[in-house]
Amino acid sequence: MKMSQITLTDFVESASKKFNIPGVAVGVWVDNKEIYACHGVTSVDNPLPIDQDTLFLVGSITKTFTATILMRLVAEGKVELNAPVSRYIPELQLKNKQARDTITVQNLLNHTSGLDWGVIADTGEGDDALQNYVTKMADLEQLAPPNTRVSYSQAGFNLIGRLIEKVTGQTFEQTVKSLIFEPLGLSHSFFARDDIMTRRFTVGHNRGEDGTLSIARLWRRSRGDNPGGGIASSVADQLRWARFHLGDGNAESGAQVLPANMLHQMKEPTATLRASNLGDAIGISWFLREVDGVRAIGHGGSANGQFGELLIVPERNFAVVSLSNTGPDGIPFNQEVVRWALENYLGLSDRDPEPIPFNTARAQEIVGKYENDVMTFTIDTIGEGLRLEVLLKPEIRAAADKELPPDHAPFDFGLLPGDKDEYIITGGAFKGQRGFFTRDQNGTVVGVDLAGRLFSRIH
Repeated sequence: MKMSQITLTDFVESASKKFNIPGVAVGVWVDNKEIYACHGVTSVDNPLPIDQDTLFLVGSITKTFTATILMRLVAEGKVELNAPVSRYIPELQLKNKQARDTITVQNLLNHTSGLDWGVIADTGEGDDALQNYVTKMADLEQLAPPNTRVSYSQAGFNLIGRLIEKVTGQTFEQTVKSLIFEPLGLSHSFFARDDIMTRRFTVGHNRGEDGTLSIARLWRRSRGDNPGGGIASSVADQLRWARFHLGDGNAESGAQVLPANMLHQMKEPTATLRASNLGDAIGISWFLREVDGVRAIGHGGSANGQFGELLIVPERNFAVVSLSNTGPDGIPFNQEVVRWALENYLGLSDRDPEPIPFNTARAQEIVGKYENDVMTFTIDTIGEGLRLEVLLKPEIRAAADKELPPDHAPFDFGLLPGDKDEYIITGGAFKGQRGFFTRDQNGTVVGVDLAGRLFSRIH
């Protein structure tokens, strides 16, 4: 392995300037030691220096905590993975009655429930927030029959949070604190705003069309979304979390948080992913893939103007965490950091596949408009090239009582080799993200997937 002469601190500082990100925090676990590189400030309006204990919103990395709690309940015999969710939440109502009776706990954990992405609603900050969220799921669309495909669902994990409340008899947040935060010594990880605001924390930023950064408001979504993405945490705590998943299921004190066999089971594939930058398969919440022939597990997270990436390489006892506070460029920043760390500490090369040259006939098959419950997805051609644009629906923006993240400029993309209808984004903040098209029995393209989310063709 050829080590770079550039240190992690040098690379992180250079990359944060390249992407013009106010504040970043990176942690690496390698050779049984922690290495940190933090740079910049918490906010362009009220700047405070970032260190390894500064809190970032880690978004969907929270799902790995939720899943770990659920597996603890499985180990204790309180929940069965193959049982229908309705066994534990009998009051559950879904738009598709058959799905309501057949979606299993594991379907939620590996995103094979067929449930649409989520509910756009503020269900308050009270202890009934998750209960209210689940009530609103009665109007949620069913994208596919349960256990037939992977489709990333925030709602599914919020439903797991409610299941945890029903089984434990306490709030979701109390359970995470008592079963994970406290035994693992995650002293800089919180859900409640009152806990977060008394520590040093970052705010998100979004870049305007002229390149100017502004504070991202809304700062985060409401409590009903906590199981799917509500944790504010430090890079040091996230690296400690990664080390736990590299271990035997015990805290440093010796107390068992999760039996070792359950910890291992979370890393085993339960469903295959197709043409996804998230991975090749999904375990229990973890996305699984190979990097240069070596198995890795990971999860990303996004909030309004904040992004996180956590990658673990179990057989090398290695982990890297990258947190950033600007959208959309925090995504490629995190990716560059993770790839640099893999190459410079492990000698592993992580590269994007190359698209094929533009093909007019194939392009005409996919040009059109697609949508899901929240966004529209438009594909057109620009000269001899393909372009896609993903926008929040106007009615979603109009109904929001707080500012939502800005839309992104259109992305260039290209089709990948072979006959699997796969593509890769080749420019912009989402460069390297992959997806695929779905055809009906007549061979007509009827849907497109991006980042695990399905968009159905409307014309």
